Amino acid sequence: MINAEVVDLSRLQFAAVAMYHFIFVPLTLGLSWILVIMEAAYVMSGNDIYKVMTRFWGKLYGINFALGVTTGLTMEFQFGTNWAYYSHYVGDIFGAPLAIEGLMAFFLESTMVGLFFFGWNRLSKRGHLTVTMLMALGTNLSAVLILIANGWMQNPVGSAFNPITMRMELVDFGALIFNPVAQSKFVHTVAAGYVTASIFVLGISSWHLLKGVNIEFARRSFRVAAAFGLAGALSVIVLGDESGYAVGESQKSKLAAIEAMWETEPAPASFNLIASINEKEQKNDWALQIPYAMGLIATRSTTEVIPGIKEIRQKNRVRIESGMKAITALDTLRKHPNDAVAKAVFAEHQPDMGYGLLVKKYSEDLSKVTPEMVDQAVMDSVPRVTPLFWSFRAMVGLGFGMLLLFVLSFWFSVKGNFIQKRWLLRWALWFIPAPWIAAEAGWYVAEAGRQPWTVFGILPTHLSASTLSTASLWGSLAGFLGFYSLLLVAEMYLMFKYARLGPAALESNKG
Repeated sequence: MINAEVVDLSRLQFAAVAMYHFIFVPLTLGLSWILVIMEAAYVMSGNDIYKVMTRFWGKLYGINFALGVTTGLTMEFQFGTNWAYYSHYVGDIFGAPLAIEGLMAFFLESTMVGLFFFGWNRLSKRGHLTVTMLMALGTNLSAVLILIANGWMQNPVGSAFNPITMRMELVDFGALIFNPVAQSKFVHTVAAGYVTASIFVLGISSWHLLKGVNIEFARRSFRVAAAFGLAGALSVIVLGDESGYAVGESQKSKLAAIEAMWETEPAPASFNLIASINEKEQKNDWALQIPYAMGLIATRSTTEVIPGIKEIRQKNRVRIESGMKAITALDTLRKHPNDAVAKAVFAEHQPDMGYGLLVKKYSEDLSKVTPEMVDQAVMDSVPRVTPLFWSFRAMVGLGFGMLLLFVLSFWFSVKGNFIQKRWLLRWALWFIPAPWIAAEAGWYVAEAGRQPWTVFGILPTHLSASTLSTASLWGSLAGFLGFYSLLLVAEMYLMFKYARLGPAALESNKG
């Protein structure tokens, strides 16, 4: 039998490592392009203040980049140590974009990072700007390749199951690269990174303005962040809508859980702004709704129906029973490869095989599966509603709060009186944590919403984990949490130290 504790601990460990790593990623994505904007202003204007700005914010970028690399490397090793069967089953597909990322994007990024810091007195102005642009390109190229891999887990296109090797194999590399879920995830994620970096620059610049120090440096940094952040925030909202539409097309169970939509409503469905969720009775005790909004957002139409959780579970029951037939036929074919009846049954039911695997959480032998086990597998086929519902609303609420901050910051920047708006500067300063909270909430929605699947509709999470002892998992989890917490403390200490110093932090780097 599958050890549920091992699976849960493996999930917890990977989630902890991923959430720590994702603290560093958004800032790296956005700050790289802010550096490009600032250095381009320096090259075009010749004003040394823009060079100071580029070097200062580049110093904070470097700290964040170093710690991001340290936390990110561990994740790739975990696929082999904690998720060995997953790596075996889908490694031919999942490994391709990760290999390209490591061999191309990461090497480009890391090489350009070195040239960025050590090339100021060795390269021409335009040459150094080119380096900064390539550094930003490498950073964002890493993101697109990683999100292509993750997008395939959400929407496994361009692949097929091979009954001889008992593995998933890549059949269409183009479909993998241009997976609509991966593309929408990429643009939404990087836009969120642009917002994160903009809030970071806006908040630290506001601190200096509130203190009345480094005025010219902070004033120009504030304006760059306000403009870039406004564009980023608008992009996050527009592209978030596109991402929601992609989810509605490929993962209806995730969409229904995010919206706490238990019943199938006539089109266009209402949007539950807030609700009191009763998962035990599969209903909302009450809900504040916006009529028609969900249908218009998720389907882009007034006639397409969005299935509710109960209807999805009914359909999943049919798929589970069909998938069990596929697994039984496959077992027969492995013993008798020329069995024509088994071939026909497998061909008919093979698309549902992943759903049949859900019952293996309760019985390895399908002949011993009871109706109660099937009922439990059906309930498992939709993720938990309450945490997804509120995590999504926390992300969206913070997103609109940041949009309002950027609108006001940009407006007063254009008017030239933002320094006098001390309430705005304080808002920007105290809102620095907001994009990280929103990003972590969004990550949770994306990944927990995929459950019970590692690869949606194909490989259940409970079959993906390695055979490890709970003691080793507890020990390694404690080690990771302890080590990563130290790294986070180091990051916070260095960031606070140099952010408070401002341009004076560059004195030790002269020459």
